[in-house]
Amino acid sequence: MASRLVWASRVASYLRISIPHRGFASVVKDLKYATSHEWVKVEGDKATIGITDHAQDHLGDVVYVELPEVGTSVKQDGSFGAVESVKATSDINSPVSGKIVEVNDELSSSPALVNSSPYENGWIIKVEVSDSDELKNLMDSEQYSKFCEEEDSKH
Repeated sequence: MASRLVWASRVASYLRISIPHRGFASVVKDLKYATSHEWVKVEGDKATIGITDHAQDHLGDVVYVELPEVGTSVKQDGSFGAVESVKATSDINSPVSGKIVEVNDELSSSPALVNSSPYENGWIIKVEVSDSDELKNLMDSEQYSKFCEEEDSKH
């Protein structure tokens, strides 16, 4: 189904036909979400971070992901990299503070993983969390879904 939507979107773009935005994106229940459209999965003191399906859908085809260095410190809501798509370049912000312990090097050669698998193979960094209380500042899946609906209705 998703491949048909991508194909239809590309054809419509080529033919300069306006098609309505698909209006839905997958949201995973066990994750936390930032208002800047990053997700975080916390396991113990480690957190895996990526951009949401909603974000990748709005960006379009991702062609480059700027990855930070392992060992770099990140702050909640602070930028640590960027995603470049055919439409725009967007900063990636960290939903939690900590030290980067791993980056997804596979994105260097396959940035489209952010589009095809935003919650699994398209993760961007893993962080050793320094303040787990920051998770209280993030949205759960229901809150994030509602946030996206409200945001999309404004556009």
